[in-house]
Amino acid sequence: MKKFPVLALVALAAAVGAYGGFAFLHQGSAGMLRPDDETVVARGELLYARNCASCHGKSLEGQPDWQTRDKDGFMPAPPHDESGHTWHHPDQLLFNITKLGVVKAANLKDYKTRMPAFEGVLDDGDIIAVLSFIKSKWPKEVQRRHDELNRVYARRTQEAQR
Repeated sequence: MKKFPVLALVALAAAVGAYGGFAFLHQGSAGMLRPDDETVVARGELLYARNCASCHGKSLEGQPDWQTRDKDGFMPAPPHDESGHTWHHPDQLLFNITKLGVVKAANLKDYKTRMPAFEGVLDDGDIIAVLSFIKSKWPKEVQRRHDELNRVYARRTQEAQR
């Protein structure tokens, strides 16, 4: 059984800086997502149902055996609930993966994925709404941990730019 390569995760995290860091991060915010904004979350829920649920599941459960490549070498769609790894990544990386696709966001030329890039399909506000909806479904403790991840990432990004 082949697990998601650790190198790919490292490359994904490293790629965030290459695409603008926390371009949408507001001063004092834990990140760009707005899981407490009912209007944004409701819009995100509709967009998720239309664009994401067919692969990632109606209840964010992902595809079975999502950590093992399928017979064609593709990684199945991971869950976006707390059982998956979505909340282990800062907002900007989640945004970049959604907008640009995994391959471009992480510069992984040989990575096989069925996840499309949503640039030109969803605008930036739509992507933030979808990701905000996903985050709104996580338990509050997971949301707090994700907020802290965003704060640490933002601090490290600012330090690296000095």
